[in-house]
Amino acid sequence: MLLAVEVGNTNIKFGLFEHEGAAAGALVHTWRSATNPQQTGDDLAALVDSMLRVHNVPRSAVKRVVVASVVPPLYRALAGMAEHYFNCRPEFLSAARQSLVPVKTRHAAELGADLIGGAIGAVAKYGAPVIVVQFGTATTFAAVNEKGEYLGTAIAPGVEVSVDGLIGRAAKLMSVPLVKPQAAIGVDTATSLQSGVILGFIGQVEHLVALFRKELGTNARAVATGGLADLIAPHTSVFEVRDERLVLDGLFHWSLSTTRTKAAKP
Repeated sequence: MLLAVEVGNTNIKFGLFEHEGAAAGALVHTWRSATNPQQTGDDLAALVDSMLRVHNVPRSAVKRVVVASVVPPLYRALAGMAEHYFNCRPEFLSAARQSLVPVKTRHAAELGADLIGGAIGAVAKYGAPVIVVQFGTATTFAAVNEKGEYLGTAIAPGVEVSVDGLIGRAAKLMSVPLVKPQAAIGVDTATSLQSGVILGFIGQVEHLVALFRKELGTNARAVATGGLADLIAPHTSVFEVRDERLVLDGLFHWSLSTTRTKAAKP
């Protein structure tokens, strides 16, 4: 089996894939935990091992570990986990060192592994052109043209980050449930915040996707992913698909390409 690990600023998401045979590509189990940059390899291994035991999967079944991480302090811990507990060297996805989705930005090395992982997953599953919107700590928009090339990105503050920042600076505001209000004109503090946040982010998404489509020159499919996608994506028609496992699937498809590359070497 293959263990795919998506490390974000807020959460770590794990996916256990069948990697060989007729069932190759099947996502067997998935789970998540809070990101803690202070975690050690032992901490991560204990977390993974406990979930494997819950699902009756022996540790020895994991043969490969592939990672998309945007949290550099955890690189060493992830390497330690893979090497000491699964007897393999982890494979870290890098935008600059993959060829499935050629990166046409000015500095490919600056592109986050989560962004290229989502793009790889989207192209593999839905084809190109495609626009991937990831809702997490940041809300990111990734553009892939009809040739399957990664053209660039837009990055905005995430929904929860924006709300936390606003409430932290405005003493009279309060935390409210992040749900779509019945009307844009709020009649109290709660509905006013819900309007500004939920309807505001819907507007942001619709406008940026429209601009991306115009610049791509085609009505590219838009795919929503990320832990906060359910707050916004259901309330707009710009998304054809919501796919929570997009980056994990991208990691799996990237792992196939590295397997073929190794097999082709003399």
